[in-house]
Amino acid sequence: MTGYETLDEPPNYDFYANTEAWGRQKRSRPSLFQLHASPEDPSPPPLYEETSGEGNASGGSAGKDLEDEDAEGAPPEPTRFGWVQGVMIRCMLNIWGVILYLRLPWITGQAGIGLTWVIILLSSCITGITGLSTSAIATNGKVKGGGTYFLISRSLGPELGGSIGLIFAFANAVAVAMHTVGFAETVQVLMQENQASMVDPLNDIRIIGVITVTCLLALSLAGMEWESKAQVLFFIVIMVSFVNYFVGTIIPATTEKQAKGFFSYRADIFAENFVPGWRGPDGSFFGMFSIFFPSATGILAGANISGDLKDPAVAIPRGTLMAIFWTTISYLAISATIGSCMVRDASGSMNDSISLGSSEHCEGLACTYGWDFSDCANNHTCPHGLINYYQTMSLVSGFAPLITAGIFGATLSSALACLVSAPKVFQCLCKDKLYPLIGFFGKGYGKNDEPIRGYVLTYLIAICFILIAELNTIAPIISNFFLCSYALINFSCFHASITNSPGWRPSFKYYSKWLSLLGAVVSVVIMFLLTWWAALIAIGIVIFLLGYTLYKRPSVNWGSSVQAGSYNLALSHCVGLNMVDDHIKNYRPQCLVLSGPPSSRPALVDFVGTFTKNLSLMMCVNVTGDPSMMKAVNSSSHVSWLNQRKIKSFYRGVVASNLRSGVQMVLQGAGLGRIKPNVLLMGFKRDWRKDTPGAMDNYIGILHDAFDLQYGVCVLRMREGLDPSRPNQFHVNPGFDLGPERVSSTMPSAASATTTTGCSSPLDEPQPHTVFQDRQGKRTIDVYWLSDDGGLTLLLPYLLKRKKRWASCKVRVFVGGDLHKKEEQREEVLGLIKKFRLGFHEVEVLPDINGRPQPEHVRKFEDLLAPYRLDTNQKEGQAEERSQEQPWMVSEEEISRNKAKSLRQIRLNEILQDYSRDAAVIIVTMPVGRRGQCPSALYMAWLETLSRDLRPPVLMVRGNQENVLTFYCQ
Repeated sequence: MTGYETLDEPPNYDFYANTEAWGRQKRSRPSLFQLHASPEDPSPPPLYEETSGEGNASGGSAGKDLEDEDAEGAPPEPTRFGWVQGVMIRCMLNIWGVILYLRLPWITGQAGIGLTWVIILLSSCITGITGLSTSAIATNGKVKGGGTYFLISRSLGPELGGSIGLIFAFANAVAVAMHTVGFAETVQVLMQENQASMVDPLNDIRIIGVITVTCLLALSLAGMEWESKAQVLFFIVIMVSFVNYFVGTIIPATTEKQAKGFFSYRADIFAENFVPGWRGPDGSFFGMFSIFFPSATGILAGANISGDLKDPAVAIPRGTLMAIFWTTISYLAISATIGSCMVRDASGSMNDSISLGSSEHCEGLACTYGWDFSDCANNHTCPHGLINYYQTMSLVSGFAPLITAGIFGATLSSALACLVSAPKVFQCLCKDKLYPLIGFFGKGYGKNDEPIRGYVLTYLIAICFILIAELNTIAPIISNFFLCSYALINFSCFHASITNSPGWRPSFKYYSKWLSLLGAVVSVVIMFLLTWWAALIAIGIVIFLLGYTLYKRPSVNWGSSVQAGSYNLALSHCVGLNMVDDHIKNYRPQCLVLSGPPSSRPALVDFVGTFTKNLSLMMCVNVTGDPSMMKAVNSSSHVSWLNQRKIKSFYRGVVASNLRSGVQMVLQGAGLGRIKPNVLLMGFKRDWRKDTPGAMDNYIGILHDAFDLQYGVCVLRMREGLDPSRPNQFHVNPGFDLGPERVSSTMPSAASATTTTGCSSPLDEPQPHTVFQDRQGKRTIDVYWLSDDGGLTLLLPYLLKRKKRWASCKVRVFVGGDLHKKEEQREEVLGLIKKFRLGFHEVEVLPDINGRPQPEHVRKFEDLLAPYRLDTNQKEGQAEERSQEQPWMVSEEEISRNKAKSLRQIRLNEILQDYSRDAAVIIVTMPVGRRGQCPSALYMAWLETLSRDLRPPVLMVRGNQENVLTFYCQ
């Protein structure tokens, strides 16, 4: 108790954990509403959304035992390993292999002690850098099961992580077969030396391999405890073989061993073997490096069982780096010692002994020790010696069978480690459901969640490759798969560091992003140095799986560095745009669409999405006046609906006191830097006469606000309305209390409003079909360029023509003109369009555009205005006062002042009826009403008259009177 009565809680682990400890209730911090709200008013604010855990926020019951505990008691604690048994020993066993016993002495004879050390240290540098990168990633948050796949996928995202996880699991499964066949071959050689055989050498290897891998499977299925004990046993066997080897180098050489080239430690032998002695087709530095490097792999064996470690963040860095250090020391020590004891060539014949100094023709270092190996050395036929005999370590050791036991321990421990690693990695991949048909193998059993199905699958894959018994072609591919993993782990560390994400906070500090990048590059280079065709296969498989994941786009979010990098890239480009002035050549119509919920205006959204997709900004806006609808307005389901419809658009919900003020906020605040809207698109208010005059005035006010803020304005009208699925319902937003029939084309429909406030979402409804989703065929796009607004009226049809659905349409441009100069004016406009390079070839001049309209159409226009005319019998003062209170009312003076413009809209509608009855879409210049001189009812009547009774969709366009087209190249 602090002495203060407060709901505030001190920091606690439970507040940040995603899981609960068994036997007690998880504590949760108080929400901001609980701390901030008035006790007298318990209702939550409109923007409030509960994010804390359920249960009491004060944590009063935290720490108490759950009332309904499981009668069986706490679940059994799974087996967990520390850094020595779980990581270091496992990694050392996987690094030590057949190459250590059978190839390292031969590599020392070929490359010499000096270059062999260079090869060992270079390999260790690569694995060491990868170890540092692995340590950094493993300490950047709580690591679960899945090993290498988990580290890469949670760092770089599911695309690269999934592809590497799949091939890494497969590579480990095949590696089981490789190590098992290595063991089987050794056993078969021993049998052959003792003149024993079951069938023939090849089938003997198959039989021994199948029996061995079956025993290893049984050991794995027995549980991690038994598997870990077996690994410790193998480790002890290898340690004994090492001690046996080093003791053997000290024991004075017998005559039989001298005949085979062993003379104990000699300084002149060390000097002779320090320099290279290349022989054969593989006699080169990179040839030796390609043979040795696979023996340095295996550093991820501990990380692959990350789910079975007590503390992966401590165990993986410490165990992996210690394993790399001690195995490097062992390689260096064995290379130096055996190079100081053995000559390169020896006959093995006791008859080649000579008296010291008795032979003048003797060549080679062995002459000084009383042996003449000159004949076989000159002919390269010596069966023994450092460069000829693979079993050199057995020869040098104090007791040869212990070296054989060491080979058995190294091969079986590596096979067992791979047999455990592959299912663990594959299980995590299956649980993430990135690929189809593999979820069956994700089920775990027992307290350790053992992937028994994965074990069986790995066993079957291993059996298949053991039966082939020829792995010389598969082995390079496996090495390249491991190198792919190393490259991506290093790149993950580099990428996470370079993005400067606040979430990248590894507790392991001894890494460098540039070293990680170097490690990634070198790993890729080594892939091609080892086997170039295998490197191409590995990279091709990664790219294929990457492409599949990118196409499917799995719905997972792991906070990867790719997301952080995308944010940094977008941010830097946005800031960079501010340093460059706008240019007409780079103008793009960046559209702010007053769509309401996008699912309620599919036609408007589809039309705008057609010419903005992959080209420019599109932002859908939903304005509501009901604070209780805030959660529905900002629901992620609207963005999901857009994504499902493949519309590339942003979405923004706004709560405001009325529609116009909400749109004003968006018009002024939307966008980021130069990526901000410059064109306002909205639907036509079809039922403005049935709506309250105030709503109609607000609608026209939005147009005036857009013009004041230098926006271009487009209004789309369709004969069947913007929502074909509900043609008989008005677009009602209950958030605005504007009267009994609150109608606006920028507000959601009644049905959609019910959807957003109810428990269903737009995703639950079937996707409606609109005319703009169809191919338009060989119809026409009729453009009425009646007033020059800067070129927006021409630019929009050009952008439509670039899309496949509209590509077959022909664009016809209509302009007003004089009957006597018709051809001259046509050529003038056609020449201007040609300079704009728009590709429009059909221009028609309309000389009768200024003619008088038909009387019946004039009467229809007057009928539209009749309800909004001021009473001419009122006194002048009363009429003026009423016009101020009701700005939508039209006086006789205003009608007279705008008569010519009114008649023009009537006449234009007649022309549209005549010329564009069968067009795919009509794009016409929208009239502009002067603020203060053109009442909203009059302006609305103009728009209604211009676009009514037309079958094709009509888009009324007015640019901001600034050029958006140019025919200059600079």
